[in-house]
Amino acid sequence: MTDMVTVCECFARDGLQHEPTFVPTTTKIDLLETFASAGFRRIEATSYSHPKWVPAFADASEVLGGVTRHPGVAFKATCPNPRAVERALADLDRGVGAEELSLLISASESHTEKNLRTSRVRQWQRVEEMVTLANGRFRLVGVVSVAFGCPFEGHVDPGRVAEDVARFVDLGADAVTLGDTTGVATPPTVTALFKRLERAHPGLAVVSHFHNTRGTAVANAVAALEAGCRHFDSAIGGVGGHPSKIGYGAGLTGNVCTEDLVSLFSAMGVDTGIDLDALAAASRACEEALGRPLHSMVARAGFHRSAATTV
Repeated sequence: MTDMVTVCECFARDGLQHEPTFVPTTTKIDLLETFASAGFRRIEATSYSHPKWVPAFADASEVLGGVTRHPGVAFKATCPNPRAVERALADLDRGVGAEELSLLISASESHTEKNLRTSRVRQWQRVEEMVTLANGRFRLVGVVSVAFGCPFEGHVDPGRVAEDVARFVDLGADAVTLGDTTGVATPPTVTALFKRLERAHPGLAVVSHFHNTRGTAVANAVAALEAGCRHFDSAIGGVGGHPSKIGYGAGLTGNVCTEDLVSLFSAMGVDTGIDLDALAAASRACEEALGRPLHSMVARAGFHRSAATTV
C-alpha cells in the first residue's frame, strides 16, 4: 500500500488535559517545536477552555505566542464555547493565534452535560455562534465526541452522528473529527461509519480520533484507513482522556500512540511525512516532560524495520 496520510499530534492538548500536574509553559513550547521538527503538519497545541475547569491550559495564549511558525504546519486550539473563540481571535489579532480551531459537540445528551455542562441543543447554538465569530479567519474542525458509544448511555445511533457531521458541513467546517472517546469502536463499526460519511460527503476530510481504552485503537485506525480515511489524530505515548477534573470512563483512557501508529503505517508503506528518528526523540522528550514511561509499545521495542529510517 502506498499512500499519504496526515497525522495530527495531540499530546499537548488532548494528552495533557488528563494530567493532574501542570506542565510548564516552556516545556510545552519546546515539545511543540520538537513535533514540528519531526514532520507533523497539524499539531494540537492547546485549548481555550476555562482554567477553572481545565487548568492545564491556563497558559494557552503564552504557548501559542511562544511557538515558531513553520511553513506548512498548522497549530490547532480547542474552543468549547464562544468566549473561547473570542480569546482565539484576540490572539490572532496579536499575531500569535492558532491556524485551526476545534469546535465541540457530543453525540449523546449525557456526555454533553458532563463534558460541556450544557444540553445538545444549547451546544449547537453555541457552535453556530462560534462559527459566526470566527468569520472565516481560521480553518474550522468540527468534533463529534462519543461518536461510537457513550460511557453513560451506551449505544450511540450512527444516524445521529451522521446528522451531526452534516450539520458541521452546512456550517462550513473544513474537516470533521469522529471521536471514539472511551475506546468502544470496533473495526466493523468504524468501516461502516466512514464509508457512510464518504457516500454522504465525498471529499470531506473526516478525521479519526481513537482512544485505546480497550486496546483496539490501532486496529480501528487501520480499519479507517482501509475505508478511505487519510486524517488521523494520535498522541505520543498514548496519553490523554477526559480533563482531570471531569471524570468518566475507566482504565487507560489515552489516545492511540503516535509511535505505534506511525510505525505500523510506515511498515505498510503508508507515507506519514514523519521522520522516525525525530519521532523517537520526541517520544523520549514527552516521557521526560511527564517524568514517567508512557504507553507506546514501539518506544520500548523500536520502530519496525523497513525501507524507512529505523531506530
